[in-house]
Amino acid sequence: MDQASIERLRNYLAQLPAKSQALLMREFERAVERDEDAAVASFVLQELRKISGGHADSAPPRREDPARLLFRPLEPFLIEGETAPRPGQIRRTSLMPVWRWLAQDGAPDAVRAFEAVLATQTASASDIEAATWTLQTAAAAAIQRIADGNDRQRALGRIGAPSVAEDFVSIGAVLNAREALDTLIIRLPSFMRVCGDSQIALLMPALNVPSLLTPLAAPFALSLVMQRLSASWQVIRLAIKFAGADDEFRVAATPYGAAVTLVLEDLSRTAAALHDDIRRGRFENVSEHLKTVHDGIRGLRTELDIRNDSNWGRQLAALRVGISNGLQSEIDDVPGRVRRLLRQRPDKDIPAGARIDPTEVEETAALIDFVAVCRTYASELAINEVTMRTYSDLQQYVERAAQTLVESLRNCDERARPFRQQQVKATIRFCEVLFGHDYSSLMSRAAENALAAEPKSSRAG
Repeated sequence: MDQASIERLRNYLAQLPAKSQALLMREFERAVERDEDAAVASFVLQELRKISGGHADSAPPRREDPARLLFRPLEPFLIEGETAPRPGQIRRTSLMPVWRWLAQDGAPDAVRAFEAVLATQTASASDIEAATWTLQTAAAAAIQRIADGNDRQRALGRIGAPSVAEDFVSIGAVLNAREALDTLIIRLPSFMRVCGDSQIALLMPALNVPSLLTPLAAPFALSLVMQRLSASWQVIRLAIKFAGADDEFRVAATPYGAAVTLVLEDLSRTAAALHDDIRRGRFENVSEHLKTVHDGIRGLRTELDIRNDSNWGRQLAALRVGISNGLQSEIDDVPGRVRRLLRQRPDKDIPAGARIDPTEVEETAALIDFVAVCRTYASELAINEVTMRTYSDLQQYVERAAQTLVESLRNCDERARPFRQQQVKATIRFCEVLFGHDYSSLMSRAAENALAAEPKSSRAG
């Protein structure tokens, strides 16, 4: 770089906010550690330290947190909060108690040696990577000793809360299988629309390795595949491929039979999220949730020979019944909400200043749309009859109400007219959902004409 370019760079860096300068320093420190564009990174880092008041030689490069380096193979499987994880998941909150146990009791010598490497200013990225690998091996062995020990429950109680104890062995399983999981990640496409024969053939060599063919490690390998699939239920095709048949007992006997359990768990959680969203009046994700549950149930029913009296069969039946009951109760309530808003009362029964809440209108329109969406997925969710009946009733009622309310605008008294207009506006909104934009536009023009017309009593006079 010539002197003019260097000055422009210095001016640019000096104008950055302090937080941005600190962020850049951390990123360039990491680039130096990884030996990526070291010359450029070192130069920019030196300029940043001068600007921030430090000296290039006196400010040590920032090293990553040792616990974060140790647990990096776990990142794809971490979940937030204290929610109970399904197989193939680990709570993030469990990591620090395990790190403290490793530093104090589990593998203290290995932790101290690792921290010493991180503290060495001359340690290269390869040195740090090798030290991280050594510590991960020691941590996996320490966790395995506890898991195989005679005093397992008491030892787990000293490590942390019950939730930590539940994740403890899984943490060790991922660290032990980290090399095979890394290979699988490399082989996995960034996105898979389908899990077909070509995709399965690509993944099979990375999946069919001893360290992943265990009850503890297999769910984590399957979780990686599920994260890349547009429809995660398709992961059961891997288990079917391993079994060489679609019989559920042969599939369950394979290491990757856990795929069916993972899919059932995820569908149950999606169904719970669906019910929660509907109950709270949040309809943004309802269509997506319905499609996920519908496609997953259909996939399980069509691609696997599941017996009704088996464990998987009972889980699947319970899932369908739970979804059906929850959706049916919500669907049954929609016509009543529509009638309350559109019920035509005599003018004398409409108090002055009566109004319809626009928020309630939009919520009701969203519920009507929810019923319409349910029609698409009704068969697999066992709500076909109630959905079709309710939707037909809504169409007939709203169509009659639209005509009646528009006509009422011609003859209502002035005191009731604002409320009638609000009812007509709500009706037009519901028509848009039920019949489409053209029909709602037609009703809107009819309402405008009705308002423009003189009342019959005035024309008679």
